[in-house]
Parts: sequence; C-alpha cells; structure tokens
Amino acid sequence: MSDEPVWRTTSGAVSRRLFIAGTGSILAAAAVGGRAAAASPVIADAARVPALVIGSGYGGSVAALRLAEAGIDVHLVEMGMAWDTPGADGKIFANTTSPDQRSFWLRTRTKQPLSNFLGFPIDKDIPRYTGILDAEEFSGITVYQGRGVGGGSLVNGGMAVTPKRENFGSILPTVNADEMYSTYYPRANAGLGVGLVDPGWFDTAECYQYARVGRKHAQRSGFPFVFVPDVYDWRYMEQEQANTVPRSALAGEILYGNNYGKKSLQKTYLPRIAATGRVTISPLHRVTSVTPASGGGYTVMLEQLTTSGTVSATKSVTADKVFFAAGSVGTSKLLVKLKATGALPNLNGEVGKGWGDNGNVMCGRANHIWDPTGSLQSSIPCGGIDNWAAGGAFAEVAPLPTGIETWASFYLSITKNPNRAQFTWNPATQSVDLNWQTAWKQPSIDMAKSIFDKINAKEGTIYRTDLFGTYKIWGDHLTYHPLGGAVLGKATDNYGRLAGYQGLYAIDGSLIPGNTSVNPFVTITALAERNIEKIIATDF
Repeated sequence: MSDEPVWRTTSGAVSRRLFIAGTGSILAAAAVGGRAAAASPVIADAARVPALVIGSGYGGSVAALRLAEAGIDVHLVEMGMAWDTPGADGKIFANTTSPDQRSFWLRTRTKQPLSNFLGFPIDKDIPRYTGILDAEEFSGITVYQGRGVGGGSLVNGGMAVTPKRENFGSILPTVNADEMYSTYYPRANAGLGVGLVDPGWFDTAECYQYARVGRKHAQRSGFPFVFVPDVYDWRYMEQEQANTVPRSALAGEILYGNNYGKKSLQKTYLPRIAATGRVTISPLHRVTSVTPASGGGYTVMLEQLTTSGTVSATKSVTADKVFFAAGSVGTSKLLVKLKATGALPNLNGEVGKGWGDNGNVMCGRANHIWDPTGSLQSSIPCGGIDNWAAGGAFAEVAPLPTGIETWASFYLSITKNPNRAQFTWNPATQSVDLNWQTAWKQPSIDMAKSIFDKINAKEGTIYRTDLFGTYKIWGDHLTYHPLGGAVLGKATDNYGRLAGYQGLYAIDGSLIPGNTSVNPFVTITALAERNIEKIIATDF
C-alpha cells in the first residue's frame, strides 16, 4: 500500500440472518435495510460461555465475529438497547433537531454538544430513558459515547479515516505498520463498508454548499482540503438530494442515530456475526464485576436493566475468556474498579493511564453575507483541512444542520494535544474519577488557531461566540473520541492480553494512547482485527 492511504478506500459487507437476543425483540438484517424479529433469550443466570465480550462497538463486534468464525461460541453483552423497534413517529432513531427520550442515556435534560444557538440555550427536558447518546461528565470534560448494540457506530459522523502512514509510529509505536497498512486497515475498511463521495456530485450538491465554502476558505489561505472517506451509502445520499427516498442525513440525523443511509455496525459486522449462528447478544446488561472462578475461567456479575435504568435482575455467569470492549471509558472504568476493589488485584499499575481526548476542540466562524453555507446541510461530513504536519491540527468541515441559513462555518478539530489523564478509584464515592483539566485543552485551541486565525485574517471574518455559551468561542468542554486507559504494550501485552491474568483481553479504543491524528474508529477496528487474529491462533 502507498504512503498515502488516508483517502483510499475499499468496500464490502455480508448480510444474511441476524440472530440476536433483544429486550423482547431482535436486531435485524439491517444490511439489506430490513429489521426482522426472531426472539432469542438473553443470557441466563449461572450460564457458562466459552467467550464473553463486554460491549458491541467496533472492537467487540470484530472480536465476536472472528471468534464465531473460528468455531467458538460467543455471548455479547451490551449496556444499551438493541435499537430495532420504531418509536411513535415510525422511526427507530430521534431527529437531531427534536430530541426526545430516545436521544440521551438516562438523563432528564439533553446535554447537546452545541449548547447554544444565537446566544440562547437549546437544551430541553426529556423523560429518563436508556437513550442512544451518553454525555458522561467528568471533572473538566464531557465524553460523548454511543449506547446500544453497535456502540459508537450508532452516533458518530461516520468519517472513516485511515491515518497517514508517516503518522502511525506516534499512534501505536509497538505495532508493525507494514502489517497494518497491508492487511488490517484494508480488512477494516472492507468490513466497515467505507466509501468516498463522488467529487463531481459534491461540487453541485445543494447539501454540501457548507463544505464547498469551507474548501474555498481553506484553499484561499493555503491549506489542503481533502475528501475524507465515510461509512454512508453515497448512492442513498444522492437519492436524498434528489428527494426520491426518505431523507436521513439531509433531515439532520446524526447525533441520535441515522434511520436510513449510514452503514453503522448494524449494517456491516453485526449481520455477519448473526450469520455464524454462534453469537447471542444480551442488550440492557451491565457488567459490574469480573473475578477468577474457582473451577477456572471467570465469574462475571451482570445487572439487567429496564429502559428507565433500574435493575430488574442480577446474574452470575462463568466465562472461559473475557474480552473488554466497553469503549475507552467503559473498559478503563471497569478495570480500574476491579483492580482497586480486589476483584482483579494483579492487573498492573498501567491500568487507567494514558487516556486522551484525541485533541478534540470545536469552533465556528461567522462568514460574510456573500458566503452563505446553505439551509439544507448533509449531517455527514466528507472533507477536512489538513494542517497536521505544520500546525498539529486536522479540522473536519462539519455541518450545522439547523434548517435555516446561518452563514456559519463549523469545525471539529483533531489536534496533536500531548496531555493525558488517568482514571482512579474513589473509595468515598465508590466510583471512578478522571483527572482531566479543561485547561489541558489549550494546546488544542492553539493548534486549531493555526488554521482558523489565518482563514479569518484572509477572509476578514470572525469567530462565532454564540454556540457554546455566551461569548464563548471554543468548544473545549468535550470529546467525541475517547482513547486510552488500557494502553497496548503497557496495561496489556502487544496484542491486548491484560497483564496478570490469562484469558482476559482489552480489544477496543482503550488500547490506543490518546490520539490517532484522525477520527479513530477505523484504527480501533483494524487494531482489533490484528489482535483477535493473533489471540485466536495462539490462545484457543
């Protein structure tokens, strides 16, 4: 593979029958657009399973698929819902502009990444429900995470970016880059169904006027604008623009799920998992403890949840091997708790360390009246401004799909922020803390300014101050891209085996030390493909 893999893509997906235990219903064969129902019981108390996977996001889905293909029976437990049943509006997922109980995980008021618009707060009260987006608050930062079968794939913008080869050594220094770029990145891109917008269509599509303005301003200031691969069905997007199919990205669907066009894990890895016949999935199950079992393997304690978040049942199951795939935050919190409370005391001192925010920071720019960004905006970004080598920032040209003309350019930047935080157990509150400080975002702001100060000076424009509060320019309070906490080669060996225990593995974003230089989910998927191949070959 060449040294310019960032924008090269492959595609492919397999779909047959999906067989997944639900909360009274079943996730369906979404790869062909349908969501069938076929009941299967959730995991039973006192069950014994060869492999238990905690979490159904990118790492967990890769692990479950490859284990099942190798002939190993797998049970996948997921804290969120199956997201297979339409709501009162006939759609499974809520719209970004009108959030309801489906939108947020166990909150009574929304906590939207853009908290204000035109200076006014836009959050609203909602019923408490096991909704799809978790805004988990720590000291100094809010971490946005997907909740449901499919994990973060349900709620992200779908930007499927392979890091530039020259940056890989600083991302995962102990991993063979040749293997990643020749085998595992292509495998991940194929499995995820990654594709690229047609540049000719992009140039004329009404819904990408905002991105064309972003491109023009970037290029006028000397910055490269690059098309970025995505996991959206681009044929469907073109039909949305032509108004010949129900609109999804063009109806602003992104934060709380996408009903039609996006190829989340529901349409890629999960149908292939189902086709093996060896994987069952229990949604609304939360793991509270993992301890060595007296007869070998591990005793795993589970809480079954209702949609209001209450515990309806407590279960104890035994697993020969356990894969932690609850996401960077979920895996890190669980491992830190298990070590500190004596459940897994032999985990090493690296557990909980090396956590970063992928350098996320957001901002908006107020354009002149002759540079409208369009009232119809696709919620799926497909381009970015690359100033990584010179200024330490890669800026996604993001949508602001309000349905009205805003004359605003909006950006999510990924920056080379060096700061790393640590998760620790707090015995007073019986919970896990994160020691991130908001001030640690300053390097990210400075790196983003390496792009936007120059563009503003060239265009005679200013920063928007009405999106994140009152007179606040920078969205420095959040991350969409949590990474680290069980770093590869430190908390684990070089393939994710947790130190101190045979048969325990981390296989998600917790392995990556804080930054990927681009949107991280392709790297999480590729690393999981690499690691599970080795684990199956040597540990089973």
